[in-house]
Amino acid sequence: MKLKVGIAGYGIVGKRRRGCVDRHPNMELIAVCDQFYEDNGAFPDGIRYYTNYHDLLGEDLDVLIVCMTNDVAPEVTIAGLERGLHVFCEKPPGRDLEDIARVIRSERQHPDLRLMYGFNHRYHDSVQDALKLIRSGELGRIINLRGVYGKSKIITFNQSDWRTKREVAGGGVLLDQGIHMVDLMRLFAGEFVAVQSIVANSHWGFDVEDNAYALMRTADGIVGMLNSSATQWRHRFHLDINLEKGSIILGGLLTGTKSYGAETLTVVTVDHDNDNGDPREQITHYNRDPSWEQEINRFAASILEGKPIESGTSQDAFNTMKLVSQIYYADPTWRDKFNIPDPNKITP
Repeated sequence: MKLKVGIAGYGIVGKRRRGCVDRHPNMELIAVCDQFYEDNGAFPDGIRYYTNYHDLLGEDLDVLIVCMTNDVAPEVTIAGLERGLHVFCEKPPGRDLEDIARVIRSERQHPDLRLMYGFNHRYHDSVQDALKLIRSGELGRIINLRGVYGKSKIITFNQSDWRTKREVAGGGVLLDQGIHMVDLMRLFAGEFVAVQSIVANSHWGFDVEDNAYALMRTADGIVGMLNSSATQWRHRFHLDINLEKGSIILGGLLTGTKSYGAETLTVVTVDHDNDNGDPREQITHYNRDPSWEQEINRFAASILEGKPIESGTSQDAFNTMKLVSQIYYADPTWRDKFNIPDPNKITP
């Protein structure tokens, strides 16, 4: 069986997702849409293109991949579900927590359909290896996590300026990029129940944040510390996970730009009696990024095998967006400035 696929939003990410579809033996791209086309038409290879998603949804499809701006992604996701399509949507799921809550309400009306969100950092080999090690219990329980995910601007590389506009994006560097670190911290440590934060836009001056600093705690005492930054002049991805018997350090990230440096996983094994603060380390270097393809493969397998989504569910998206919202809400100055609603009062 071939799953007939449409892609809503055919920019950098949409084209990357097309590559994943083209390489999958049980998926076939039928059509795409993007607002920048002047008219409807077809590419030389026969793939049709449209100027809006309504025309795209008129095609005979099984699957919709949503790669659109935060303001319309939830609307298009809901439209796909109502059209009877399985939907894969890129992160973030919307501008705010209410957006993903609306999507989940629609999803409940279509229990036979699959909905998955693209938190592709979960599928990096280094993250998968770290998760296996944590779940094995070999290094004991997690004590704390410290994460930095930063770039040098709100807009970098070939991105458009919609990320600087609150009415379109909903938030700045935390929602756009830091959400991956938030999601990984949840993946490793579980849900955080107490959050303190400072959120600022004091450097770039847009009406979205260029820095967010958070201190968080789970119900069983794991502490997470996070800085999501658009003033990190040398791009950086770094996550320390300290456990009872050692540490797991994720450093660097394989990306298309290669600006975050080599992707590594450092495993530190502690000998409290003998290492004197200089423990043994084992470093693994990764030279390929399978995350984009792995996500689509898992999504397709869920559809074809009739199994539920295991990672990147709508509940994952809701819980990650809720923690992002809690970070915004915990800073009273930021909360009052932008009328941030209490995330604990929003339910799907």
